[in-house]
Amino acid sequence: MRIRHLLLALLALPLLNACVNDGATYEIDNTREHVLSVIREQPYFWENNVELFVIVSRMPACMRRHSAGMGTPATKVEVYQVPSGAFIIKIGKRMYATETQTCESFAKMDAEPVEGMGILKGTFREKNGEWVFVAEKPEETEEK
Repeated sequence: MRIRHLLLALLALPLLNACVNDGATYEIDNTREHVLSVIREQPYFWENNVELFVIVSRMPACMRRHSAGMGTPATKVEVYQVPSGAFIIKIGKRMYATETQTCESFAKMDAEPVEGMGILKGTFREKNGEWVFVAEKPEETEEK
């Protein structure tokens, strides 16, 4: 009887391992108080999609979690900073504008701004099986 329970538990491990629930953070001022984070959630292993959330935080003043729609586990999320200090979050062809002064603004954009996307700060992506933020090298962060 005990062996049967152990076997059932071992058979369930691959099912639990298939779900995605992770996040990564970009530290804006190299502090943990001023950050942009992206969380991926896949509640069911049989689904190939993940729900993406962007957390905008400037502690202790504000912190908000915004839904950024669906993606796949391989979806990349690019972060651009415009001269005003606001950020453009690019997920495939979708783009959102957000800010860290009040953390409340999270607006879907229909097209790239005529002034340009700003400076690419880095990309959230899967690397070696982990969801990470990969910062752009300083010489590569020219305005696009």
